[in-house]
Amino acid sequence: MDKLKYERELTADGFKNVCGVDEVGRGPLAGPVVCAAVIMPHNDIIDGVDDSKKLTHKKRAYLAELIKEKAIAYAICCVEPQIIDEINILEATRLCMKNAIESLEIRPDFVLVDGNMKLDIEIGQKSIIKGDFYSYSIGAASIIAKEYRDALMDEYAVKYPDYAFEENKGYGTKKHIEGIIRAGICPIHRKSFTKKWQS
Repeated sequence: MDKLKYERELTADGFKNVCGVDEVGRGPLAGPVVCAAVIMPHNDIIDGVDDSKKLTHKKRAYLAELIKEKAIAYAICCVEPQIIDEINILEATRLCMKNAIESLEIRPDFVLVDGNMKLDIEIGQKSIIKGDFYSYSIGAASIIAKEYRDALMDEYAVKYPDYAFEENKGYGTKKHIEGIIRAGICPIHRKSFTKKWQS
């Protein structure tokens, strides 16, 4: 399968800086939603770029460093739990993607977006379902976003040890929910996601 199909078509249409954007962390009970935007060169392909969820931690960590090294430009942005609670996770994800795109040092002239979201940007865009599998640029964005968020949740695990964040990265595992019931929520919990366990 040609993972550069969309990028090649856009390049043929005259677009020079095609950006892929993806998010990680829409579903967890705790922590931010994280988005990455990446403009990758098309003449120096990194083997193994795929949906980040399909990769081992070791492989993903290796690829993330390679992607950041080879990228023409990349940016990673977070939207914190308080904002997620205020505007809802869908709008927080859209905002996060927009912020990542606008944080790139090189302005893209077209954006490939994972999923079926339309972003509030003044740049041409195309949404691709399972984009992290079908598009090289989106796949690269998914890898660096996941590595960044996982590392962040590992740091939070030290600060808030009651919830096993180092294991669950904020997702609602049995151990995490037991921690909420026992210790209550902490400052990085999404209140709108944890209401049924709050006393």
